[in-house]
Amino acid sequence: MTPDASPHVQSIAIIGGGPAGLMAADVLSQAGFKVDVYDGMPSVGRKFLLAGVGGMNITHSEAYPAFLSRYAERAPVIAPLLRRFGADALCEWIHGLGIETFVGSSGRVFPTDMKAAPLLRAWLKRLRESGVVIHTRHRWLGWNPDGSVRIAHPGGELAIKPAATLLALGGASWSRLGSDGAWVSLLQRRGVTITPLQAANCGFEVASWSELMRSKFAGAPLKNIAIGLQGHPLRLGECVLTETGVEGSLIYALSAQIREAINQQGAATVEIDLLPGKALEGIQKALRKPRGSRSMSKHLHSQLGIDGVKAALLRELAPADAFADPALLAQALKALPLTLIKPRPLDEAISTAGGVPFEAMDQHLMLHSLPGVFCAGEMLDWEAPTGGYLLTACFASGRAAGLGMLEWLRHC
Repeated sequence: MTPDASPHVQSIAIIGGGPAGLMAADVLSQAGFKVDVYDGMPSVGRKFLLAGVGGMNITHSEAYPAFLSRYAERAPVIAPLLRRFGADALCEWIHGLGIETFVGSSGRVFPTDMKAAPLLRAWLKRLRESGVVIHTRHRWLGWNPDGSVRIAHPGGELAIKPAATLLALGGASWSRLGSDGAWVSLLQRRGVTITPLQAANCGFEVASWSELMRSKFAGAPLKNIAIGLQGHPLRLGECVLTETGVEGSLIYALSAQIREAINQQGAATVEIDLLPGKALEGIQKALRKPRGSRSMSKHLHSQLGIDGVKAALLRELAPADAFADPALLAQALKALPLTLIKPRPLDEAISTAGGVPFEAMDQHLMLHSLPGVFCAGEMLDWEAPTGGYLLTACFASGRAAGLGMLEWLRHC
């Protein structure tokens, strides 16, 4: 079989209409193949659209070495994908759809109008013009004994025999948008080893908050702080207190470290620097100033600007005797220990870790045990923080899988 647009060419099946699946469909349709995209939801790109609420952060502009480091221990297997389709290439591809981008003050890259819907509409228009057929409310059920692919739809069930199949089914977070992890058991039945799915970019729970913290400060943002695991460098940012613990961008950035510490030790203690812009010595000096008849709360406010949620958290977590000792209180302000006991439920997470190991696939993302079946996107075993890194790798893996399918079809 050769990759051309002649009528005898069998259709290629893409299972999953998120960024990875649609990117593979783009590659394959541009090469002249007939492509059918099957998605279990009433429309495609649902998680992509929800991720764009409040601003579609498509990628990040930081230098490649720093960008690649965001994938931690999976950087070596993500690197080949990004070398072929990294942040710059992704932006150029978006511009080709008629959507302009800009770099925000944080280095994050956004469409000019900050929205995901116009980008998705332009993309789907091009795919349809290239002959891609999108089948919604079509859910993958695995394989029949004869090797045909099972697809359930409102009118019954299909049995299709595509020339090649791409699975791009997402992880197991935000199941209401279609990523429910049901594919795990289907692949395991065919002998594919799956790394257990875990929450990533997620909030974490504490053993308990006091009633004051739950009733008055749940939902309160902790701004201009730094957090790190004990023994690790601190990161600047902000997070949010919740009824059960903490969440937000700073926590998401540390979620892999926190989760693994909990997996290994049963709990993880992070240290919170409430005054990252002030040195310990300066804080001690400020606290030693006479406070006269003022309460310690007013003294903290007047000398260091500690009030509101920061003051409440300090009272919640610092030892009682610290409030009578400026040296101890200063140490608490610079390294307030917060013990986290578990991540929030998987379905609440922004993304998931775990999935199909890269070791289960060849360099083209085809499963060793299932020739002609490829995988891409969040269902692969990798994770990254928010900030455009998740989407970039999903796009890059979808493109790599599409190119891999072309290469395989040339030689099958």
